[in-house]
Amino acid sequence: MGRYVARRLLLTIPVLIGASFLIFAMVYALPGDPIRALGGDRPLAPAVVAQLRDDYNLDDPLVIQYAKYVGDLFQGDFGTDFRGREVLDTIQQRLPVTVRLTVVAIAIEAVIGIIAGVLAGIRRNGFLDNLVLVSSTLVVSVPILVLAFVAQFLFGLQFGWFPISGIGEGWYSFLLPGLVLAAGSLAYVARLTRTSVAENMRADYVRTAKAKGLPRRTIIVRHTLRNSLIPVITFIGADIGSLMGGAIVTESVFNLPGIGRAIFDAVRQQEGAVVVGIVTLMVFFFIFFNLVVDVLYAVLDPRIRYD
Repeated sequence: MGRYVARRLLLTIPVLIGASFLIFAMVYALPGDPIRALGGDRPLAPAVVAQLRDDYNLDDPLVIQYAKYVGDLFQGDFGTDFRGREVLDTIQQRLPVTVRLTVVAIAIEAVIGIIAGVLAGIRRNGFLDNLVLVSSTLVVSVPILVLAFVAQFLFGLQFGWFPISGIGEGWYSFLLPGLVLAAGSLAYVARLTRTSVAENMRADYVRTAKAKGLPRRTIIVRHTLRNSLIPVITFIGADIGSLMGGAIVTESVFNLPGIGRAIFDAVRQQEGAVVVGIVTLMVFFFIFFNLVVDVLYAVLDPRIRYD
């Protein structure tokens, strides 16, 4: 297992380099001049523009710019934005907000999704099964932007159950945006759990457990659910990185100062160093959580071994 983990960690190096170069190239290809945009309605002096372009290596070819960026990155320097703020400081300030939002979303997604999927799977074609199928299809069909505004209007303004903006109320501020962020994934988890449980309920080892007279709860929890969770954990593990990187809409609607909002602002202002630094970090999180999922396979299923 140790050698497998070491190999996977070594493979992250070329993946991160390739991903950061692609992101860097896409930011480089954006039209417009970010330096001139700093002045807004009052254009900067030509000497100031020339100095800033030299400071940020904007006149160099793409490959030279990227080589200088990677050289600084290996020294722990994530660069600065065009206003002189350290990118690392931005990440340290914004990342905890997105982590909290992601933790709430994953908790909602896992708990509600798995419970709904298990109840639907053990009662196929029943009321709960049809309810899960219909509701999950409806949730997946609604764009997250629409879902966010509807949830904000109903549960925040009309009923007053949740705060609708900012993080002033601590973890409670993340419940509604966490539910919105998790909604689509929750539907997939419920349907995936339902399908997996329904298949395992017809397996030979379940029939054997029933023939032995084991209680129904023991059969479901110890036998069926444990084997059914492997594909579900695969999805949730991959979804952690996706939720952290895909919180742009949710953080914008609910005015959360997180990583997603920082990426949106950085792309709009063509802050290449901010975009590359944050997205590369998101790629690392995605790779890391996929590795954690692979290790959990061996915990859930003792037959799985990594040589």
